[in-house]
Amino acid sequence: MSPQDPIALGLPHREPFVFVDAVTERVEGERAVGVRTFAAADEVFRGHFPGDPIVPGVLLTEALAQVAGIAAGQPGLRLAAIKAMKFPAAARPEETIELRAVKAGAVGGLWQFGVEARVGGRVVAEGVIVLAG
Repeated sequence: MSPQDPIALGLPHREPFVFVDAVTERVEGERAVGVRTFAAADEVFRGHFPGDPIVPGVLLTEALAQVAGIAAGQPGLRLAAIKAMKFPAAARPEETIELRAVKAGAVGGLWQFGVEARVGGRVVAEGVIVLAG
């Protein structure tokens, strides 16, 4: 699959709150893979560990939730729960972060996804999130 615009795939967010640059893989209703590179000039890095900037975990979590929403392919889903999230390594500005979401289950209007963010071979975030309609 050639990279696709996340907004064209149904992401309801708009700048400055889009945290997926492109979607590189998608099986609607099952899984999606996207990428994000945070620019070193991004205002958040001015205050998030000056001199040793890292991508905030909350932004990684939101990026993963956005990829999960793209995977679900259902309009109107919102982040409802973060059941688990770990940040075993740091992601830094200008690194390309691969974002993965795989559906673990769905009941009623709730969708649960296993999510993972990687930079190269290292995991920088992993966990379970729930989206609700």
